Amino acid sequence: MTRDTAAAARQKARIVLIGTGGTIAGRGASPVNTSAYDCSVLSIDDILADLPVADSLADITTEQLFQVGSENFGNVQLLQLGKRIASLLERDDIDGIVVTHGTDTIDETAYFLHLTLKSPKPVVVVGAMRPPSALSSDGPLNLYNAIVVAASRLAHGKGTLVVSNDEIHTARDVVKTNTFKQDAFKSPYGPLGFVVEGKPVFYRLPARPHTVDSEWSINEIEALSHVGVVYAHGGMNDAIVRAILDSGVKAVIYAATGNGNVAVSIVASLVEARKRGIHVVRGSRTGGGVVIRNAAQPDDLYDWLVTDDQPAHKARILMMLALTREHCTRKLQDVFWRY
Repeated sequence: MTRDTAAAARQKARIVLIGTGGTIAGRGASPVNTSAYDCSVLSIDDILADLPVADSLADITTEQLFQVGSENFGNVQLLQLGKRIASLLERDDIDGIVVTHGTDTIDETAYFLHLTLKSPKPVVVVGAMRPPSALSSDGPLNLYNAIVVAASRLAHGKGTLVVSNDEIHTARDVVKTNTFKQDAFKSPYGPLGFVVEGKPVFYRLPARPHTVDSEWSINEIEALSHVGVVYAHGGMNDAIVRAILDSGVKAVIYAATGNGNVAVSIVASLVEARKRGIHVVRGSRTGGGVVIRNAAQPDDLYDWLVTDDQPAHKARILMMLALTREHCTRKLQDVFWRY
């Protein structure tokens, strides 16, 4: 090895690539099987082997932590993944982390990491909408871009990121919006930036606290409360609400119609929830906008909360974390305003 080559090798970022399964690790029977395929069958080493240029991007080591579709991710997996990443980030010989993940709940996992990891080092969560066996699979380029972002000093201090379709999204905002298209991931305020010709370019910053400025640390969390989600629809009765209240939840996110509107047939069961010590958080099923406190419902009277702009499934993540430290309704509401 020449002196110049050795210097270049030392300058490469040291990245740990963690595999958890998902479509990016899937395989279909035919190249045209872009939506019907076996999920989570390839190892992280198999995936990396199909991306030989990765060695030029960073000094990469791999770990296979899980091998499951992300619809199977629960609190146990969130905690295990978060604690493993936290231990890796503490090491001086590691500069960043890339997690390959199923797209179904990638936005939930990323948001959890965004709020609980106490390090400015880049953490990038990446998946694919098409398996590696499919024509025009997005997995290889998504992974390439994720490694590029994780290896870049520009990504420091920006929290957990989701990279997909050449876009760089903050974990707080990004949601999956389509079942099969490659541009499935969107943020209501737009991406933070893009990967252009193999280089990350940022145009804005996350506005809400995260990582080192968050009040939660993964190393201090041993368990998460059960928080449920109820999706509203026309003609709804309260049977499903009462069933979820009896399931052991500590809070329920009600994905209501419009600006958090709650039908008359549902109000009594949600009022009862609060009397039983179960927190009620009004959200919206619309996928956009802000739910206004004391507008559609008298939240102060009922001692309910509102989600601000968070979709129900991400409000669930935030509420689970909030309940590890707080139970006062006013302080819990402040959490939704702050994060």
